[in-house]
Amino acid sequence: MSDATDEKAVRALFAAYAAGFDDADAEAVTKLFAWPAVIWQFGEGHVFKGAEELCENVEALIDVFDEAGIVSTIPAVREVHVAGSAAFASVGWRQADESGEPLHAFACRYLLVRRDRAWKIATVVNEEVEAE
Repeated sequence: MSDATDEKAVRALFAAYAAGFDDADAEAVTKLFAWPAVIWQFGEGHVFKGAEELCENVEALIDVFDEAGIVSTIPAVREVHVAGSAAFASVGWRQADESGEPLHAFACRYLLVRRDRAWKIATVVNEEVEAE
């Protein structure tokens, strides 16, 4: 694939990731990961050996979003760097309620790996965004 094609595929992955959360579809979200996957949040790394482990975590996160009134998750892919079968991405996320009111903002850095011609998330590092 060319760099432009790879970048387009990476951007599509994050659109699908957001749609999975918006649709409360934990299975759709977990299908976007490679195994094992590592998620760093609040200074702690969590290793997920397979889809079932991560799916439980994603379902709990979807419940938190529902309780907070979050109905839309919007990615802003800021950077994509492709290096062979790996890619690195920086994504800003905004979450809003039904009226479009922003409720939460954060940023993540991602390490992606190419598996069977598709990009998959291998590592996520979450970062809180300071209030603007």
